Amino acid sequence: MDKIVVHGGRRLTGEVVVSGSKNASLPILLSALLTSEPCRFQGIPGLADIHTTLKLLAGLGVKVDKESWVAGEGDIALQADNVTKLEASYDLVKTMRASFLVLGPLLARFGAARVSTPGGCAIGSRPVNLHLKGLEAMGATFEQVHGYVEAKAAKLRGAMIYLDLPSVGATENLMMAAALAEGTTVIENAAKEPEIEDLAGALNKMGAQVKGAGSDIIRIEGVKDLKGISHRVIPDRIESASFVIAGALTGGEVVIKGAEPGHLEAFFIKLREAGVALDSAAGSIRVRRPGAIKSVNLTTLPYPGFPTDLQAQMMVLMAVADGVSIVTETIFENRFMHVQELDRMGADIRLEGNRAVVRGVKGLSGAPVMATDLRASVSLVLAGLVANGTTEISRVYHLDRGYEHIETKLSKLGAEIERVRG
Repeated sequence: MDKIVVHGGRRLTGEVVVSGSKNASLPILLSALLTSEPCRFQGIPGLADIHTTLKLLAGLGVKVDKESWVAGEGDIALQADNVTKLEASYDLVKTMRASFLVLGPLLARFGAARVSTPGGCAIGSRPVNLHLKGLEAMGATFEQVHGYVEAKAAKLRGAMIYLDLPSVGATENLMMAAALAEGTTVIENAAKEPEIEDLAGALNKMGAQVKGAGSDIIRIEGVKDLKGISHRVIPDRIESASFVIAGALTGGEVVIKGAEPGHLEAFFIKLREAGVALDSAAGSIRVRRPGAIKSVNLTTLPYPGFPTDLQAQMMVLMAVADGVSIVTETIFENRFMHVQELDRMGADIRLEGNRAVVRGVKGLSGAPVMATDLRASVSLVLAGLVANGTTEISRVYHLDRGYEHIETKLSKLGAEIERVRG
């Protein structure tokens, strides 16, 4: 099993190019199921979750041309003109929750689907009841049999849907289903993330009629057919922010190219409170740290609030800040699993329910640590960059789900980091 080894203490400087968004790519790739025409997507990152998605699509009978993507150019061509199977198996869905997003497109276009209940990172309960409740309102019927959701719908119909929580996955699934439904669907309390807007943009290019994406009310007028498209996904805001924190931690000056600063406003507010200097322009972010890091309190919230996907990374910054900070996690109940590993590196973090009290220390020490989920894994890499000595991170398959060649990118900035094949 691979490991990442980091020798800390190097100041990062230079430029790094951010990859396309993983969280935008997954539903957009699956949206190809909504049409029989060819679709081409650009900027798709080379990640384990993308491999899983392409394997899932190929298993359904979708034609997958990934030659350019395998070569590192980021292009993937798909055509779902001969779908022969309507099932997403447990072997795939257990490794990636986003596989559940095939449910809406398959139901909308083919009237049936059999999808395993999800797996993925063990960071908390993320039930699929919101997906099912919304699709049921649109006329679908469900049975749960041996760990699978078996769904049928002669024809989905538009409906008024209120989400009890602004779930990103449920919003995406319902948007795709509604695109081919009969009549008008309104999703209230919808997720507002930039990835939702990107999916809506792709669907509208296909001929869908989606309005209001990015707000809490999305209206979709169903159409009879959708067409093929060419679409480039947005940059990955979580990767962009992770490199911002890397620059701030090491006291260097880093420019993140290909980023979208407008997607990170809540994060920027907290970074500036912490004493980090940020300059942004169209397509780039420059980060430097003029002085000591100051402690700040933060609470994770749905977009446009502070992202839960940046909580672990931000905690590393607070672990070496001056003072005491309180980090409150409101999205996932188990998203503090990195705390024990950071404490092994000399951090002083005490958990109190859904809050972490972080007392800044003068320095961290390298240690053997274990990644428990995707964002926890990158937080350990960041901690290793600023720690004294060597940090050895195991179970980095989590890291490969969301960060494309991170050790190569950090090396180009001056980090002493390597992947040890196991």
